[in-house]
Amino acid sequence: MSQKAKIFTLFLVTLLANLGVLSAAKKRDELTSDKAEFTGIARPVLWREPTDMAARDLVYGSGGKEHAPAPPFTFLEEDMNGSQPKFDVRDANGTKWGVKLGPEAKPETAASRLVWAAGYFTTEDYFLHEIQVRNMPRHLKRKAGDKFIQPDGTVLDVRLKRHPKDGRKIANWEWRNNPFTGTRELDGLRVVMAVINNWDLKDKNNAIYRVKRIPQGEGPGLIYLISDLGASFGTARLIEDRKKAKGDLNEYLHSKFIRKVEGNSVDFEDPHRPSMIILGAPHEYFSRVNLEWIGKDIPLENVRWMGQILGQLSPEQIRDAFSAAGFSPEEVAGFASEVDSRIGQLKHL
Repeated sequence: MSQKAKIFTLFLVTLLANLGVLSAAKKRDELTSDKAEFTGIARPVLWREPTDMAARDLVYGSGGKEHAPAPPFTFLEEDMNGSQPKFDVRDANGTKWGVKLGPEAKPETAASRLVWAAGYFTTEDYFLHEIQVRNMPRHLKRKAGDKFIQPDGTVLDVRLKRHPKDGRKIANWEWRNNPFTGTRELDGLRVVMAVINNWDLKDKNNAIYRVKRIPQGEGPGLIYLISDLGASFGTARLIEDRKKAKGDLNEYLHSKFIRKVEGNSVDFEDPHRPSMIILGAPHEYFSRVNLEWIGKDIPLENVRWMGQILGQLSPEQIRDAFSAAGFSPEEVAGFASEVDSRIGQLKHL
């Protein structure tokens, strides 16, 4: 390559890199500005008391049957955020859905139902064993998704996500720094994450949505929720075999739940420090290495409080959460039994 060509190539690389940095910075600034503008007039909300616990439908979750996706679907574009193969579609009602493929589709659907049942906000998630997608490309940029795509546009084992109605994501929120620090409600969410073994509790998986009206007839608000629950119902930490870390019944059954009860506080096993073998992927390891505190030193009274809330769920409702997520009958029975056992342990601390 000539000297001029090398210089031109270096110029292009530098230009593209700077454009990427500027674009990311602009997006962050927009989110920060939006959040700052709206925070002054809207109340942040993390939890709402589930007064209708016995009637909560864990088959359809927070969206209910009326908001379920309506075929046919039309492909819009691939979503390159996160690590799992994803793309966006529009359904027959004109609603835009985020479609996730791979090992997170089932556990995320089940997790969203249990988190919602406990009184926390979630996105509206639905699992379908297959959907027909018009204009579906045969190959995605993330090749891991190709095995779920058939030549005729049929896509297998999908989780469809619709974000809160009339809501817009304006920012991410931090576990260590948020309006609910030290509250019973945030501690309860930490407990629920331990129940479902969600080890991927990075701040980037938390979202703040601006809504015109908070559910239950209140005014505008900022809804705080966990927007990615896919790393649930497997191991209590990230391991080399990602498939076993998410939606794996055997790993979930054999994972430790409560690490210790000391004085008036409880330590849970989840989230546990990632396996040392993950050091081969430094970003993966260090992005999760300091998350253990989320499951530690939770006041005993707040753990019991969440145990009493979850304890109102019937065995049938818990099974419904896993059935709705497409697990086999054997998996449904196993997952539901373990969740029920963990809830019992919380109640009797």
